[in-house]
Amino acid sequence: MEFAYYPGCSLEITGKPYDQSCREVFKALGIGLKDVDDWNCCGATMYMSVDNLVAYSVSARNLAIAKQSGCKEICAPCSSCYTILRKTNKYVEWDPYARSKINDALSAANLSYPETIEVRHPLDILVNDIGIDEIVRKAPYRLDGIKVAPYYGCQIVRPNIGFDDMDDPMTMDRLLSALGAEVVDYPAKVRCCGGMLMTTYTDVALNLNNDIISSAVDAGANVIATLCPLCQMNVESYQDQINAKYDTNHKMPTVFFTQLVGMALGINPKLLGLDTMLIPVPAKRAPVDAKGVTP
Repeated sequence: MEFAYYPGCSLEITGKPYDQSCREVFKALGIGLKDVDDWNCCGATMYMSVDNLVAYSVSARNLAIAKQSGCKEICAPCSSCYTILRKTNKYVEWDPYARSKINDALSAANLSYPETIEVRHPLDILVNDIGIDEIVRKAPYRLDGIKVAPYYGCQIVRPNIGFDDMDDPMTMDRLLSALGAEVVDYPAKVRCCGGMLMTTYTDVALNLNNDIISSAVDAGANVIATLCPLCQMNVESYQDQINAKYDTNHKMPTVFFTQLVGMALGINPKLLGLDTMLIPVPAKRAPVDAKGVTP
């Protein structure tokens, strides 16, 4: 099993632990990742505000290169990249005029994208291709002591994309619960973190993130697990500012779900990037005995 792999810009810098942990988890489970050669930024939402066809052409370049690699599917861990690549596919599939103009632009780089490659998210691949039972079978450790609030954010499940429910997603809940974590139910799991509003309308974004963290705290969580590099940065990195503004005392570890899966799989924490997190995860792994239960 091999996927073309599109890390995107965030996973090269602020989301590096996500990239590290994703690669390590996939390697431990026997999933191949073939890097998209000479990939470029997906454009996120910036290009969309200028010209849709320019934006889709920029994004389609990555898809065209991935298609050339011979892989049938492309894995995109970043929620924004995942959404933009899928949106580009829809334009190519639904709009003959857009498909023609996109391919005209790609021809300048000796590329074409007449047929789409399926875009997948690591969570979807792990749960629906490998399977939770198989991951648990290969995990020598349990995530005992971790009370986790799975935070999906606003992009990964909207619009309805098929592998989870857009209002109450449960794939991350089921995966982490099966690995021994205590998953808490809280109402902010699909709320927006504000995204780039943190750099433009900071007060708005701080309020949004305070709501997310406070909701997780009220539910008894001691860790937030997410699957978006921007969500992770906003929730983790601005807690001091949130505390100062709202007179709170948040010190909530906020990690990528792949880091928790990697812990259960027995991967070295440094290889998962856990040593780089601003707020460390409070619990240690517990070994599984021969009967598959923690002693």
